[in-house]
Amino acid sequence: MHENHYWPSDQGAPYSNSPRRRIYPRRSWKDTRVREPTRKYLLLLGSLLVLVTGMLIGLIINSGADQTSDTASNFAPPLTISSENIDVSPLPASDEPVASVAETVAPSVVRIDTSTGTGSGIIYDQTGSVVTNAHVVLGSETVEIQLADGTRATGKVLGSDPAVDIAIVQIQENLDFRKATFATLDTIRVGQLAVAIGSPFGLEQSVTAGIVSAVNRAVPTLNIENGSRTVVEMIQTDAPINPGNSGGALVDRQGRVVGMNTLIRTDGNVEGNLGVGFAIPTDTIFLVTERIVNGLSLENGFLGISGQDPTLGRAGALVIEVVPNSPASQSGLEQGDLIINVDGSPILGMSELAARVRLTSPGTQISLGVLRNGEEISITIVLGSLGNFQ
Repeated sequence: MHENHYWPSDQGAPYSNSPRRRIYPRRSWKDTRVREPTRKYLLLLGSLLVLVTGMLIGLIINSGADQTSDTASNFAPPLTISSENIDVSPLPASDEPVASVAETVAPSVVRIDTSTGTGSGIIYDQTGSVVTNAHVVLGSETVEIQLADGTRATGKVLGSDPAVDIAIVQIQENLDFRKATFATLDTIRVGQLAVAIGSPFGLEQSVTAGIVSAVNRAVPTLNIENGSRTVVEMIQTDAPINPGNSGGALVDRQGRVVGMNTLIRTDGNVEGNLGVGFAIPTDTIFLVTERIVNGLSLENGFLGISGQDPTLGRAGALVIEVVPNSPASQSGLEQGDLIINVDGSPILGMSELAARVRLTSPGTQISLGVLRNGEEISITIVLGSLGNFQ
């Protein structure tokens, strides 16, 4: 017959449930009876000792806790960073933060239909201005817009910046609009919650979630009109973004739009999401839409250098060549200089420098922090127009 074997947690070898011979001899009934009173007294004495010991330990712990509490309350310093008090506020009381964000922001996200496809947009103000990607409305003067409640309206394309891939559309009908709330790039932390809302594959009001993977990511892109190469600084996220999400909102935990979903990174074989998506920050959206609405020039600023990332040492943009008679040349920038910041904001590489400069209008004065021969200097430059040097 098969025997069941068990392995007790406190032993190192199995034992059987079958009868076994006792290893130790039995005690007689007489021996047990004689020792019975002694055993009772010992048990009683042991119980009293345990009780007394427990009471003493409890008194010691309570006394120590009171002293510790008093000491902590008298000497604990306030929570500070750089000598400034921090307002530590709890997260919103919600078991479903993504659902709360979706309920808040979804009414401000619209679906945009054109003759060539479907995209998304964000209601920019209470008059019905909608910001979206330029590639969503490319070649269209009017588009069809579907609000969150299903209402359909006509949108007129007011203008676009194809180099940065931003466009603005005005809804023509007089309706009640739910304007989105925006937050600037300096409020974003890598690793924070990121919620994407849009119309992937035409599925309007779709919500996906992930985190902010990186900020200030210099992403090479193409001008959607002439195919010229450009670089745009973006927010990277792993929140699933697919075709049709373009122009939709990337939102933080507080329900504020921090970016506009624009690009996805693929391996060339799969067109869907691979966990690497990019959104244009709201700071860039504000800057470009103001130019479009006010009829200002959309021309890119021009510095006049070619460069690369340094192979060793400090991060920055290493100047390899300076274009003659360019703003860089006229300001005294030299080959071998390492540009480490723009207006005090650090630069990690050449692509990041290019993105900052191209987003700045010609005629704008900027200050470059430059490392030259081991010494840090500041150079002031007035950017020129790229068209004058092509």
